[in-house]
Amino acid sequence: AVVPAAFQERPMLAVLRNPTYARLFSAQIIALLGTGLLTVALGLLAYDIAGSDAGAVMGTVMAIKMVAYVLVSPVTTALVSRLPARRVLIGADLVRAGVAVSLPFVTEAWQTYVLIFLLQSASATFTPTFQAVIPSVLPDEREYTRALSLSRLAYDLESLLSPLLAAALLTVTAYNNLFFGTVIGFLVSAALVALARFPAIQAPEPAPFLDRLTRGTRAYWARLELRGLLGVNLVVATTTAMVIVNTVVLVQADLGRPQQDVALLLAAYGGGSMLVALGLPRVLDAVPDRRVMLAGAAALPVLLLAAVGAMSGLAGGPQWAALLVLWALMGAATAAVLTPSARLLRRNSTEQNRPAVFAAQFSLSHACFLLTYPLAGLLGARIGLPAVGLVLVGIGAAGLVLTVLAWRRADSPAPAGR
Repeated sequence: AVVPAAFQERPMLAVLRNPTYARLFSAQIIALLGTGLLTVALGLLAYDIAGSDAGAVMGTVMAIKMVAYVLVSPVTTALVSRLPARRVLIGADLVRAGVAVSLPFVTEAWQTYVLIFLLQSASATFTPTFQAVIPSVLPDEREYTRALSLSRLAYDLESLLSPLLAAALLTVTAYNNLFFGTVIGFLVSAALVALARFPAIQAPEPAPFLDRLTRGTRAYWARLELRGLLGVNLVVATTTAMVIVNTVVLVQADLGRPQQDVALLLAAYGGGSMLVALGLPRVLDAVPDRRVMLAGAAALPVLLLAAVGAMSGLAGGPQWAALLVLWALMGAATAAVLTPSARLLRRNSTEQNRPAVFAAQFSLSHACFLLTYPLAGLLGARIGLPAVGLVLVGIGAAGLVLTVLAWRRADSPAPAGR
């Protein structure tokens, strides 16, 4: 019997046989590790500058990051739209390295804010440009899917390994030197990008700046598949906000458990995400990506509602066990949504407008986080975690309805005569 091509064995790491992708993926991993070291060093720098007000400094830094991601990405993408992707990526890495090498010399909080805005603006240029190049490097959809899973694994592993690496380095060096590790990461990333052989990608036609600025959003809104993706972004943002913002509050303030359990609960979330990322390529060979994404998106509000129930209705060991399982399942469902999302962006764009479409997704998805992160933190502090969990469940359900309606319309046959 002939085995269908979709079910043939395709090891995930086989995609690294493509030398261009291997170099770009290596650049991504090294830059991620550098960014992880930066996050740890920033927290320690904030404490040096502001003491007990370090939390306010870091909160402002995170807000600046999100604002840069939402507002700067479309602008810089429009400004560099006709430049080769290689130059854009190298330039963004060099800017990030320059900012990182300046941070150890900061003495005032406002200086940190300016430098972080510059660094995150460069990241808001680098990331969508990088993501838009990969479909041209890997035109085969199954290879591209495996690359997406590797990218998801890289993000999850970075969140686990960077704090461990930082902790190990802090035993032998001062925290300021972590910034120089970040610099090295960005410089190595730039070198790997420079060594990669990029495919020939035709630049978009010259156009006025306003046309280039809105190109991605217009293309995004014109496709019903991508309108549905916006709803999915909102669903993911609700549960991610609960996990990222409130895990420490839940574990230490509400449950009275030790600091190590904060790391354990976050590790459960990351572990669930990694397990799904490993198995997803084979699933997507057999199941349409939107069906997988919809299953993950539908599960997220249900799982968050179950977590609210565990917070309110359980206690002791059973409560902790339930939360560990629910955090792992939320991580798994999040990976099921996020990993295939770039496939939708790929098939609803061309090589010419793809950077703008990926920049629009980058901006719009972070706009959802800009809504849910402060909501989870500020409202959670006022009304408690179970109550804010219910609010986030409602927002997630609304996003899910938006997705279902948009994708149902996308699947409907066009009226006769159109």
